[in-house]
Amino acid sequence: MAKAAAMLVLVALVVAAMATGGAAQCNAGSLAVCASPIISGAKPSTTCCNNLKSQRGCFCQYARNPAYSSYINSPNARKTLTSCGVAVPKC
Repeated sequence: MAKAAAMLVLVALVVAAMATGGAAQCNAGSLAVCASPIISGAKPSTTCCNNLKSQRGCFCQYARNPAYSSYINSPNARKTLTSCGVAVPKC
């Protein structure tokens, strides 16, 4: 139940970010496909990895945003990045 609630919160945050706009190249909504690996530690899909790679320049921006920071800075997020061959940013 807690995982489902966390997933709903993440999806709501992503939708809110998409509605409010943001930098053209940074689109937190594209990371919605990574919700399961980031929340539960599941294996990331190819689509998730591709989206992480395309958004890697935005990770520090997301990490500083209170709406995303707990997800971006989580151990599962680091595990997901490593699984996808994306360097964990040093912000």
